[in-house]
Amino acid sequence: MKKSLLIASVAAVCLLGGCKDKKNMDNPFFAQWGTPYEIPDFGKIKPEHYMPAFEEGMKQQKEEIAAILNNTEAPTFENTIEALEYSGSLLQEVEGVFFNLCSSNNSEEMEAIQEEVAPLLAKHGDDISLNADLFARIKAVYDQKDQLNLEPEQARLLEETYKGFVRGGALVPADKQDRFREINEKLATLEPKFANNVLKATNAYQLTLTKEQLGGLTEGQIQAAQEAAGEEGKYVITLHNPSLMPFLTNSSDRKLREEIWNVYSSRCTSGEFDNTAIIDQIVNLRLEKANILGFNTWSDYVLDDCIAKTPKAVYDLLGQMWTPALKKAKAECAEYQKMLVADEGKDAKLMPWDWRYYSERLRQERYAIDDTVSYFFSLDNVRQGAFDVATKLYGITFRENKDLPTYDAEATAYEVVENDEVIAVLYMDFHPRASKRSGAWMTEFRGQYVDQQGNNHIPLISVVCNFTKPTADKPSLLDFDEAETLFHEFGHALHGMLSKCHYRSLAGTNVPRDFVELPSQIMENWCRNAQCMKEYARHYKTGEVIPDALIKKIMAAQTYGQGFVNTELLAASLLDMDYHTIAEPTKIVLPDFEDKAMAKIGLISEIISRYKSTYFTHIFDTGYSSGYYSYTWTAVLDADAFEAFRESGDIYNPELAKKFRKVISSGNTTDLMTLYREFRGKDPDIKPLLRNRGLL
Repeated sequence: MKKSLLIASVAAVCLLGGCKDKKNMDNPFFAQWGTPYEIPDFGKIKPEHYMPAFEEGMKQQKEEIAAILNNTEAPTFENTIEALEYSGSLLQEVEGVFFNLCSSNNSEEMEAIQEEVAPLLAKHGDDISLNADLFARIKAVYDQKDQLNLEPEQARLLEETYKGFVRGGALVPADKQDRFREINEKLATLEPKFANNVLKATNAYQLTLTKEQLGGLTEGQIQAAQEAAGEEGKYVITLHNPSLMPFLTNSSDRKLREEIWNVYSSRCTSGEFDNTAIIDQIVNLRLEKANILGFNTWSDYVLDDCIAKTPKAVYDLLGQMWTPALKKAKAECAEYQKMLVADEGKDAKLMPWDWRYYSERLRQERYAIDDTVSYFFSLDNVRQGAFDVATKLYGITFRENKDLPTYDAEATAYEVVENDEVIAVLYMDFHPRASKRSGAWMTEFRGQYVDQQGNNHIPLISVVCNFTKPTADKPSLLDFDEAETLFHEFGHALHGMLSKCHYRSLAGTNVPRDFVELPSQIMENWCRNAQCMKEYARHYKTGEVIPDALIKKIMAAQTYGQGFVNTELLAASLLDMDYHTIAEPTKIVLPDFEDKAMAKIGLISEIISRYKSTYFTHIFDTGYSSGYYSYTWTAVLDADAFEAFRESGDIYNPELAKKFRKVISSGNTTDLMTLYREFRGKDPDIKPLLRNRGLL
């Protein structure tokens, strides 16, 4: 189903006598926002506004679809394909606000709405995708595509619309359509429930410490733990990464590390927030859906619309990386085991809760990099560094505007400016809160598009992270991995902000899953480049530029620990593929399924998959099913692409920047690998990635 902003606003409907209900007239979705850049007026939106707006949005789109079907003229690109593309204005607007806030500002009210609306939206989508008369009109246009003399982006829209309907079930036999609809409605309910369980389980646990249990923690970590406790003499560690990972890395209390690790790694395996049965249902429903659509497995279905195309191609790439990564991980394990024995005695066995602790100790011994490195990576400086890279590459600047509406007091709004024109609005929302899911992501409240009157609508982009909050006497200080995370998500934001397309469904980040990580991951290369680092990394107190000696240590440490980093990532990618290459209905029993998958690839017991199944939201909720491999697939592209800048002798090479901007501003309007080859002049090479990760 293609959705974008359209013609008639609900305000116009109200003026004509619809929406007479006083409650509806007070609904902010039923009027023009009247805000700068037509940003949603977040302060006016209340939970009770969503369901009426969803219902009205679906009603309007049904009327717009009916208008297409009732057109007595022969199907054309304009009266069918383009009319469909521009349908669903209100619905897309409501979805853009609601589902983003479900991730960043969730509540019990929002969860209840989500559970109510998810099956309704699934049914609405199926009513469009499975409409035989609508598909007949689309096919009539598609069958004459070679005679239509369409512009390249129009031709791409026609191709993607036809393909989208086929993938959405347009060719499903009539006797299977009811079951197909039922599957979609069930998945639409189960997937958000999975994610909500993870959020609740994460929020439900706290490890409360006394002063005597703080051994190994840095001053900053102790202060953050005390502020989290909110009570003198107590200290709290949570399962949110900014709290948990520093504790696992530095706490010298092995029993406490084990305690919190076991809770973290067993989230949602039982009890109130149990996800095990949900996983079984999702996996089997996806398989059944893929079979109905004519595919052998869910992975075959997903990858048919990606650059990789086949499960074999994915397994082949992951296999190329797995062998050297596992070899390096085993060597790392042997070193840490020796350190553990020296501490605990000859019978001690290295466990997953020990890995980060001994890895950090050895890293400090080799590279003398301790917690004070974060003093050079204050959040403000890293953010400005990302902004400066974008300015040097693409000529855009960022201007904070406190008058723009924001969805939360912690979100900062920026106008993105090029040649004195605002081309996007960027929100940055950096710190954990109970209503925000864990992790980091980029999203959009509105994508870039051109309306039917030829007016360009600028994108409204958001970068959401979970970095440690400032303390009473320190700003938010990032470790180097977190600095790379900020650059990464900002790269996604650039993908959305620099979009220069006509049709919204093709614009910005609406590209295949295994290409979407290229604009994000390439930004990490600038983050860790020595020249760039000296431009943004400054001591938060003194303003001192990061010393060359410290840069050398950071650079030398880049390949340190890469056995672990790559092994846990690849293990998660392979686990994802194993779930979704199942070709027969299967009872998923955990942890048996997971254990067999990890044993098959030889994962050592001292390391677990980056995400265990019951909290693997990427693949069971947020759209990365059969797609978690894309972080590795795209890493080949980003390493190869940055190699072009490195080889040129100028990391801000203007000619290359102009070519790469075309890659990320074109959305999905043309073949993406053709675009990449035009930029690079050749096919991508895996060697730069293996070299960068120390795996050659």
